[in-house]
Parts: sequence; structure tokens; C-alpha cells
Amino acid sequence: MQEWWESLSQVLRILYCIAVPSTLILLLQMLLTMLGGHGDGGLDVSDTSGIDLPDDPGLQMDMGDLDLSGHADVPDGHMMDGGNPADFGTLKLLTVQTIVTFLAVFGWVSIICISSGLSVLPSVGIGAVCGFLMMLLVAKIVSMSVKLQENGTLNLKNAIGESATVYLTVPPKNGGAGKVTMQLQGRFCEFDAVNAGDLPLETGAQVLVSDVVGDTLVVEQS
Repeated sequence: MQEWWESLSQVLRILYCIAVPSTLILLLQMLLTMLGGHGDGGLDVSDTSGIDLPDDPGLQMDMGDLDLSGHADVPDGHMMDGGNPADFGTLKLLTVQTIVTFLAVFGWVSIICISSGLSVLPSVGIGAVCGFLMMLLVAKIVSMSVKLQENGTLNLKNAIGESATVYLTVPPKNGGAGKVTMQLQGRFCEFDAVNAGDLPLETGAQVLVSDVVGDTLVVEQS
């Protein structure tokens, strides 16, 4: 091993010092990704049950304190989903993953070219071009992956203006919460709901979602 190392030129030694560690780091990143996975980072809404509000009337939501005409309680453009899909519209080129990919591809391609008899400068140039192209590819894949995760995260603001079916009777305004079911982003979901009107909404009634307050839908007779 020592004889082989000493037989290498200074340029090849540098390239091996770049290629080997970056390849090991890249393999470690891939292994951690496969073993660890990533959470959605989004709104945790069950497809089969909503979030129960306390039964104590004193702890029930007071609809008189809610602004049903606007969306002051819901940040504009974000709904507890960890971000806006537009946040990922710009390709993130300089990340640890893309830089490590560039170094690994640059190092090995340059080594192969030099070992094949090509002079140092063209070999390094070809390595740099191949590394940059692979860097762009990885950045694009990561960006697409993030967008897919973001699009799959439930955003309750998408429920506004949609129809729902009352599952548990929704009391009149200021009377507490009931539950509704609906199709949202391709999923059948159940949510807590409060009434914007003065008449109770009975089980089976079709309602319209007019607003969202926290994790609770504000509904009215459709």
C-alpha cells in the first residue's frame, strides 16, 4: 500500500484525498437517509379521527371571540405545514449533499482520466464538468423530493370553500364543537368543526367550510 501511494504523483494523491473521503461521506448520507427517513413536518391530522375538544363548557371555544370574516388566526400563505411550496421553488445548489457529490465525482473522474493517460489539466477540467453536472442533478432530485413531500402535507386552508358532511352534530354559534368529514387533498378526513350560524347542524347535513381557526373548521349551512 505504501509503495503504491509513493508511486502516485502529487496531483493523484490530492485527488484521492478528495475522492475517498467524499465518497465515504456520500455513502454515509445515503445510509442514514434509508435508515432514518424524514418526517413530514406538517400538520398532523388523522384520516379517521379529529382532535377532541374538552367536554368542559368552560373550556369550549367562544365563537364570539373569533373573527369569521377574515383569517387573522391563520398566517397568510402558511397553515402549520412547515412552509410554502413556493419556498422550494429556487433550486438549492449549494448544500452539503450536492457539494459532497461534486467532490466525489470530480475526484474519481479526474483520477480515471489521468490514469488513462490524459494530461492533468484536461483531466481536472473533465472532472469538474462531470462533478458540476452531477451536482445539478442531485440538487434537482432533492428539490423535487421536497416539493412532493410539501404537496402531500394537509393544509387546512385548502378546505375553505369546500363541502363537508356533519358527522357529530355541530351546536349553534358559541355552543361548542362537533365533527365533520370531507375529502381534502385526496384523503378522507375527519375534523373538529364549530358553527357560524344560530341553528344546530345535525348529523348528515351538508355544510360549507367558511373559515379555519387553528385546527378547527368553521362551517355553515350550505
